[in-house]
Amino acid sequence: MQSVTIGSNQAGQRLDKFLHKYLPLAGNGFLYKMLRKKNITLNGRKAEGAEMLSLGDQVCFFFSEETFLKFAGREIPSNVPKEGACSKNVLKGTVDIQPFRKAYRTLAGVTVLYEDQDILILGKPAGMLTQKASPEDLSLNEWMIGYLLQQNPSFQKELVSFHPSVCNRLDRNTSGIVLCGKTLAGIQYLSCCIREHRIRKYYRTICVGEVKKASHIQGYLEKDTARNKVKVTDSHRWTPEQDFAGAAARPEKDSQKSNYIHTRYVPLCTAGGYTLLEVELFTGKSHQIRAHLAEEGYPLAGDPKYGKWQANQKLKQAYGLDCQLLHACRVEFDGKVIQAPCPALFMEVQKGLGLEFPETAGGNLPTARQMS
Repeated sequence: MQSVTIGSNQAGQRLDKFLHKYLPLAGNGFLYKMLRKKNITLNGRKAEGAEMLSLGDQVCFFFSEETFLKFAGREIPSNVPKEGACSKNVLKGTVDIQPFRKAYRTLAGVTVLYEDQDILILGKPAGMLTQKASPEDLSLNEWMIGYLLQQNPSFQKELVSFHPSVCNRLDRNTSGIVLCGKTLAGIQYLSCCIREHRIRKYYRTICVGEVKKASHIQGYLEKDTARNKVKVTDSHRWTPEQDFAGAAARPEKDSQKSNYIHTRYVPLCTAGGYTLLEVELFTGKSHQIRAHLAEEGYPLAGDPKYGKWQANQKLKQAYGLDCQLLHACRVEFDGKVIQAPCPALFMEVQKGLGLEFPETAGGNLPTARQMS
């Protein structure tokens, strides 16, 4: 028999979800069969799987070591009997932490912007994946777990049944703020804030073209998976005098594959055919800012997918720019304001193009509202 005591990073979720994490290679059929036969119990009683776990609950497993290790995805030692009682030492299991340590050691340029007991807010450099796209990738998510292991080596024990996670994503070549949950409570809190639109997300970008007025734009976004691009349809714009104070009627949706998008942008300054913009996302879809502004006629400087080739070539020759200038600079939620100053290349291009916009002391970024 193997007994697991539910800790803070396992409490607050359904039993069946915990079981899928603890035995990731076990299917629904096997797990529910084990529950029906009382080969998996909760606090010594038969369970159905829908129970919500609480701190200190005991989950017990009554099957062979070989079965347990197989569904846990762990190596089966040669001396493990096919039947019999489970050994606690064998079934505690381990997680390979080398990818996390390697990511923390080798991925450069990540900054810690805010940290408390449950959440971690990081600044991601351009060129780094937020989450891995293939098994061999190293991403910000691995760096974050490596950072937590560096701060507290005993955290390795938690990784058997719980992995901290990023809660929002940025494109590989977009820099700036990424929200991360260190604990299950942190992940649930940030996910709730995102779902309830309690987090305001702001970006800085330099676009081709001189934008004269602030605007709200909305439309629908269709993804072309084969080309890793998106297309904006049914785009609609309005320019209210004040900040957006209510939902305007959505444009008519043109297909079931479309996602509604809503973007707000404010010009901070213009010069020589370029504009420094502050952009606020009301929805957060893949490539939303890049595609939506390009549809408006203001593609992002350096953007290889949606940008203007001739302008991009000039910027590449002058500054070595080979990706979009887009930076997640600020988030505001539940009384917190977290800021990430623009990276050096962004500031170099901004200065070189004559886009004069003052930065406040200490690296803080003034907002469009502060400048009005």
